[in-house]
Amino acid sequence: MRFFNTTGPVVAADHYCIPPLARLDLNELLRLVRDKRYFVLHAPRQTGKTSALLALRDRLNADGYRCVYVNVEVAQTARENVEQAMRVVLGRLASGARMTLGDEFLEGVYRDLAAKYVPHEVLLEALARWAEADPRPLVLLIDEIDMLIGDSLLSVLRQLRTGYHQRPGSFPQSVVLCGVRDVRDYRIQSGSANAVIAGGSAFNVKAESLRLGDFSRDDVLALVGQHTAETGQAFTAEALETAWSRTLGQPWLVNALAYDACFRDKAGRDRSRPIDADAVLASQERLILRRETHLDQLADKLKEDRVRRVVEPLLSGAETRTFTDRDVEYTRDLGLVARDAPYRIANPIYVEVVPRELTWVVQEEFEQEAAWYVDADGGLNVRKLLAAFQTFFREHSEHWSKRFLYQEAWPQLLLQAFLHRIVNSGGRIEREYGLGRGRTDLLIVWPRAAGMGACGAPGAPSSTAGGGEPGGERARVDRIVIECEVLHGSLERTIADGLEQTAAYMDRCAAREGHLVIVDRGAGKEWNEKVFHRRPVSRGVTIDVWGM
Repeated sequence: MRFFNTTGPVVAADHYCIPPLARLDLNELLRLVRDKRYFVLHAPRQTGKTSALLALRDRLNADGYRCVYVNVEVAQTARENVEQAMRVVLGRLASGARMTLGDEFLEGVYRDLAAKYVPHEVLLEALARWAEADPRPLVLLIDEIDMLIGDSLLSVLRQLRTGYHQRPGSFPQSVVLCGVRDVRDYRIQSGSANAVIAGGSAFNVKAESLRLGDFSRDDVLALVGQHTAETGQAFTAEALETAWSRTLGQPWLVNALAYDACFRDKAGRDRSRPIDADAVLASQERLILRRETHLDQLADKLKEDRVRRVVEPLLSGAETRTFTDRDVEYTRDLGLVARDAPYRIANPIYVEVVPRELTWVVQEEFEQEAAWYVDADGGLNVRKLLAAFQTFFREHSEHWSKRFLYQEAWPQLLLQAFLHRIVNSGGRIEREYGLGRGRTDLLIVWPRAAGMGACGAPGAPSSTAGGGEPGGERARVDRIVIECEVLHGSLERTIADGLEQTAAYMDRCAAREGHLVIVDRGAGKEWNEKVFHRRPVSRGVTIDVWGM
């Protein structure tokens, strides 16, 4: 039985998959190889780069080339020891040639060449001799090139550049470098030169830079459809929409959600039972709680200054940007930030992961319990909850403000941490934030009946969800909006604008209740001036306004 793959390259016999080369312009790839070009293929981690390279290798070998794939990540441990790194790279090339082509030429010579030539020319000489040993054109696919460090990376790039003019008779006809980032964006710290070298200058023979994108909507439907075709287990229309809208086609996320829902979840293993939207949302929560490696690695990047400079104003809704274009390109290459305007986190699952990761430890230290805020009829008493947060904020904000890495966004993060500790015990929080918005929008989805209910994607126009047998009683799902703004300028103007935005968000989400939180970070004010609670009306609905 095939399954959804979340680890390593896809194998069509074992995994549901979109044909890797179908996700690229194959004619363009073949043209670049035929025209003897050196080029780059890059994409975020666990997007399908290695699967694409292996498929390209097999296609080129079938077309009469000698094509070898090599992963050079293991040479990272050599760091800037160029001699060790070159021996590792040559060893991997020799092994790849033997396993793929039955070609043992490099195995017979690379150790002798390593003893005869200095490290900065041994790869150059080995590739020249290897190309000359067979009339068929040689093509190299070098994966994880950006894992090499400092002078080791510079040496590989410069040796490839030096031999470029010898192709195809005495050097590889085509070389593909593959990694997370485009080689032009490398800033390589050379220990020997005590300088930072641009990757583009070290490898200025690059003809093109290709990027492997995410799945399209049709790809997601086709992938899930393979499971239905082979097992008979259907996904409801709402589940398919939820899988697409939550992942926006990020390949690992799509596969991980589907695998969890269909294979890890006990109920999902019953093939007679369709996968519904609830199951997809429950799988999302389990992925986040397990801190799966993909999400954990992405979250770890939040500690880097160049990532913080981009993400922090997104969380705080700042009106101005403090990051550089290179900061943005880096976060886009990581897959954390969307590639098109406006600046935003790439997909709703990452939107959820970022604030939760930044507040993970904070959440664990709160003593609040969900039972304190649940009414007798199962509803969540958000007024009581926000009143408690208002008191907490007044008493402890000075202490907690110093504990956040993202100082400009700490009030929004503290509120989300407080809410998350309570809400996610029985419901969920949807979040919207971004540069220039001036606010963070939170939507609490709280089922009164046991279970999550079949809640749709954010903004679904329904305040109830199916919870029983067809024709039976439908479980009520409360939708409650909380908007958080930091006070800038006039309090009354901030409240007026905030009420309009909150009412509009409530209308879009079909929410029954709305709250506006105004955080005053101004120095020199008494707490009695900052703390208040009002209940004005906007667009015909009463909205609670909380000052703190």
